[in-house]
Amino acid sequence: MDYVLLVLELLGGVGLFLYGMSLMGSSLEKLAGGSLEKILEKLTTGKSKRTGQLKGWGLGTGVTAIIQSSAATTLMLIGFVNAGIMKLGQAIPVVFGANVGSTATAIILSLGDVGDNLLILKLVKPKYLACVLLVVGAFIILFSKKKKLKDTAGILVGLGILFTGMTTMESVFSGNAQITAAIEHMFGTISNPLLAFLIGMVLTAIIQSSSASVGILQALSATGVVTYGTAIPIIIGQNIGKCVAIILGGIGANKKAKRVSLSYLLFNIIGAFSFMVIFCVCKEAFGLAIFGETVNRSKIAIIHVGFNLVTSLVLLPFADKVGDLTGKIVGNEEESLMDKELGTLDPMLLKTPTVALKQSKEVMWAMTDAISNNYKIACELIKHFDIKLLDEARKNEDFIDKCESVLSSYILKIDAKQLPGDGKRVVSELLNSVGDLERIGDHCINISFLMEEMNERKAHFSDKGLKEVEVLVDAIESIINTTFQAFKEDDEISVIRVEPMVKIISRLKNMIKDNHISRLENGQCSIEAGITLLDLLTNFERIASHCENIALHITKRVNKELHLDDMHGHMMDKHSEEYKGLYLYYKSQYVDKIENE
Repeated sequence: MDYVLLVLELLGGVGLFLYGMSLMGSSLEKLAGGSLEKILEKLTTGKSKRTGQLKGWGLGTGVTAIIQSSAATTLMLIGFVNAGIMKLGQAIPVVFGANVGSTATAIILSLGDVGDNLLILKLVKPKYLACVLLVVGAFIILFSKKKKLKDTAGILVGLGILFTGMTTMESVFSGNAQITAAIEHMFGTISNPLLAFLIGMVLTAIIQSSSASVGILQALSATGVVTYGTAIPIIIGQNIGKCVAIILGGIGANKKAKRVSLSYLLFNIIGAFSFMVIFCVCKEAFGLAIFGETVNRSKIAIIHVGFNLVTSLVLLPFADKVGDLTGKIVGNEEESLMDKELGTLDPMLLKTPTVALKQSKEVMWAMTDAISNNYKIACELIKHFDIKLLDEARKNEDFIDKCESVLSSYILKIDAKQLPGDGKRVVSELLNSVGDLERIGDHCINISFLMEEMNERKAHFSDKGLKEVEVLVDAIESIINTTFQAFKEDDEISVIRVEPMVKIISRLKNMIKDNHISRLENGQCSIEAGITLLDLLTNFERIASHCENIALHITKRVNKELHLDDMHGHMMDKHSEEYKGLYLYYKSQYVDKIENE
């Protein structure tokens, strides 16, 4: 019966330890909000490659020390690389630093070895510090209404629970003579370093946390039977066992993201192999007496930190080589459109603003090509839904969104004062146009999503309704092509065609809407299809509106008419013969087709 109670107490201690670690990490992430992700995304580059690697390493160490999980940090990196937010070269140094940061828990738990001659020293011991943290944290949670304070209290309570779990495990291991004798016998039989290595690896793989498994080893050290000869190979094995979660996290990701998870595994394999060879040589060849000495919590923490710190510092200069090795194992993925185009926006080009501006234009042209492609896909989906086309549209939309974000930031950094001629006006045109381009892309993907919903509902347009939509589709394609041609070539003839086309498109929208209402009253159209049609018309009209904005930005720059704005500016005199002629021409091309039906 006593053994059953002791096992329950031990399991309770392990549960408290794991829950405390989880609560502390989740509370820290809540407190930080999305800043941890933003930090990982932005602060991994420097003026030189080496500086960037050191910053990434330090960042990985710091973030992981905060969230108490190298696996969580690496899984975030896998997500960023998979989404194209980070490059592989940025992620690998962060992975190396994450392994060092994962040792923070062991360092905190080693406070139990602090002497207790003074009251202040007693208070920093886990047994008493847990009580202080729990009282303060509970008080804040119960009486505070501020979310940030409650998240801070969650960190304190989590750490307090972690310490309580640790002391519970220690009391089980050291408070019973029979258990102490059993542990002593067990560790006495582990004379084979490989067996100790496997024990550490399997235990960590099961609980999926090297911090937790090292904490359990620290609790076992309270019995006074754990020696250096046993602890070192167990800790080395624990660093291999923690890779299981990362390997699982890489399944289903793209090749670059898989290479991130593989770099984490290689880091620990290389470190484990090197340290095991050194350990076996020192133990078997030299028979050093130190391996028979017992270890405490502090010494276990030092071994854990030493393994990860030395391995990371040795491998950091070879981060690129590790990346190349992962490429040979997993296979290199073809450079994506996103990497290819955005990679040309080199910060070094900002020293020559003219070149940087030219490069920005070329990326924006690639952005217009992706938008045109997405519009064509949307038009195809109106006629016939195909999930493969929708997947292609999603990839294009990711590229368009990323272009808008990167270009806006990059163009703002261009020093317009150093640009010749109308440099300032060009910068202004690009900054204003990039937002409108992104919005056109949004409306194109919205149309595709509307067709997906319509397909799921098995709704259909009537034959007349579909013919009318096809007329509007052609009109929108024409205004997109005209606008993009004007944007790429500074074509003033194309610019002046945009405004009358916008008026024609607005007229088409109203005609189709009125005709739909008539068909709905006559029972020729379904309500489900009608809802989709109205959303479709709204997206078409907004595409035209953003095309008009872009044309206006071009006019402002080319004609130096800086007083024009999106609300009040006009590119042509609506009473001029030229405007009337263009309007009548586009009316004959589109409006008459519907009126003559």
